[in-house]
Amino acid sequence: MLQIHAVQAFSDNYIWLIQSAQNHDVLIVDPGDAGPVIKFVEKNDLQPAAILVTHHHSDHVGGIRRLDDLYDLPVFGPQREHIKTVDTPLYAQADQLLHPSFPHFRIIDTPGHTPGHISYLIEDNLFCGDTIFAGGCGRLLGGTAEQLFESLGKIKQLNDDTKLYCAHEYTLSNLQFALAVDPDNSALVERFTKTEALREQQIATVPSLLSEEKMTNPFLRCDTTEIKQAAEAYAGQPLDTPLAVFKVLRAWKDEF
Repeated sequence: MLQIHAVQAFSDNYIWLIQSAQNHDVLIVDPGDAGPVIKFVEKNDLQPAAILVTHHHSDHVGGIRRLDDLYDLPVFGPQREHIKTVDTPLYAQADQLLHPSFPHFRIIDTPGHTPGHISYLIEDNLFCGDTIFAGGCGRLLGGTAEQLFESLGKIKQLNDDTKLYCAHEYTLSNLQFALAVDPDNSALVERFTKTEALREQQIATVPSLLSEEKMTNPFLRCDTTEIKQAAEAYAGQPLDTPLAVFKVLRAWKDEF
């Protein structure tokens, strides 16, 4: 069984290390900073085997060159983004074997946050970068609302027990917004209370389960009456489609 380790970086980033079930090999996901990764692998006697990149932002790629120089690693990343340190571009296709120590990955195109963002699914673990967060979703930083809405729809179709390994600890602020949109959602109220308690103890709130996101993340619930009515009240006009609801929610969150 795979082990997945969280390495904290900057103020709220998570760099994920996927450890092989066979040995001490690890895949490094979105290393924005090399220092914490090097410290973690040396302390735990791990062997870096490859780097996986979801998109081009510096807090996801800034540590690649140092790690590659130190460990001589293959670097996988999105074909549709120009990342100089990526030597093996990936695009969505049939499941791929990225390293012999690991099961096959499914590469999913998840643009929206950026135009070429991809996510990595291995077993029931989705490494989704900044596409979906616990309780929220990414900003539009180069991609379009239509792209991000479609990408979230792809994620929503995965198994309910899929674990979502996003790249930031944004859960508490995301749920504060969610409560403003959907205050009568009992599952959301309960999740917010639990999240507050975890963060008071500086305990990570990710990964989250897709089943929980479907009940409490407003960006996955744009087809529900409650979210539609809240978005219409904010926009001051009728909204005819879930995409229109999503666009209002994303703009609302930007100003929240």
